[in-house]
Amino acid sequence: MKAPVKNLIWLSLFAVAMGFMESAVVIYLREIYYKTGFDFPLRPVSPFVGKVEFCRELGTIIMLVAAGILAGKTRLQRFAYFVLAFAIWDIVYYLFLYVALGWPQSLLTWDILFLVPVPWVGPVWAPCLLSLLMIAGSLHVIVRSEKDPFYSISPFYWWLLISGALICIFSFMWDYLMFTGAKGNTWNLASESEMFAEISSYVPTRFNYMLFLTGFLPMCLSVTLSIFKPYKK
Repeated sequence: MKAPVKNLIWLSLFAVAMGFMESAVVIYLREIYYKTGFDFPLRPVSPFVGKVEFCRELGTIIMLVAAGILAGKTRLQRFAYFVLAFAIWDIVYYLFLYVALGWPQSLLTWDILFLVPVPWVGPVWAPCLLSLLMIAGSLHVIVRSEKDPFYSISPFYWWLLISGALICIFSFMWDYLMFTGAKGNTWNLASESEMFAEISSYVPTRFNYMLFLTGFLPMCLSVTLSIFKPYKK
């Protein structure tokens, strides 16, 4: 078995296993805090559990980065493997939750997506859509860089990717920042208050689609142009 195929298989299995572990942790948390079913407004979480959960999510990213570094041969390949692992992990996480709990009920269901540096909130379809794009882009980079060790992504494409990603991330944090900004109160690792106490009355109703699409479209353009750019042997 060729090294790239072997790396892809093992990295994918690792990401699937991590997706299961992530869903298992959430299942345990929901048994403690949401026995009647997860929904907004969020129930406050003790400061200790909140800090552990915050650090656990940081640890998850470090593990995915480490997997990418171990799988790739060049800096670009390592980044692509990390992106691929992240995307598989994210999609599999929702698949396992659906199998175990019948949740999310649909792709329109709202969720807390991430906690770093502040809670990200959005409908499930948004991170899943990003993950599909990440899988397409990362696989392209891995395959192309195996054929051409000197393959690189142009600065313009990087600019589209990075700026688009930052805008998408901001679109997920938008509601939280708008809601807490009016009160001047956000949760962080130094807080002694309960996590989510600052949004204990918050119920999301409208996702900032325009802001998300403003970020997603440049990312999509970058990946599309990269994939269909003629290959020079």
